[in-house]
Amino acid sequence: MSKKIKIDGIDKIIIRKLQEDARTPVLSIAREVGISGAAIHQRLRKLEESDLIAGSNLILNPKALGYSTTAFIGIFLESATLYSSAIKQLKRIPQVIESHYTTGNWAIFIKILCKDNEHLMQILKNNIQGIKGVTRTETFISLDQQIDKQISVE
Repeated sequence: MSKKIKIDGIDKIIIRKLQEDARTPVLSIAREVGISGAAIHQRLRKLEESDLIAGSNLILNPKALGYSTTAFIGIFLESATLYSSAIKQLKRIPQVIESHYTTGNWAIFIKILCKDNEHLMQILKNNIQGIKGVTRTETFISLDQQIDKQISVE
């Protein structure tokens, strides 16, 4: 578990700039803030070492790859003891992009990307519902996504 780190106004500017565009040149940020590029690098290293910054990713557009259906699936397990083995199997399904161990009705809640509804049905039938211990699933198809953001620094 990460310990809480103190960040100052300069750290917040750096974080916000990189959240807007992770490819923003360090020297551009340094000029805006009024400190050296080396100081920005040191601050970034400190933020990474504290686990506040968990990395930077290249983000693919799923629609450009033909994935037009996003669904959320609640998975009911026969027993909580089957959680670890179910997760191992879910990790092998490339279209499963998130999983959460939840309270409430489902043991596992996943996010999945599919080419279309037929593709979703095939993955449900041939992959997810065949996992040992899965008793049933409940599927929600996303019609539109209006919000997609990171938590902001205050």
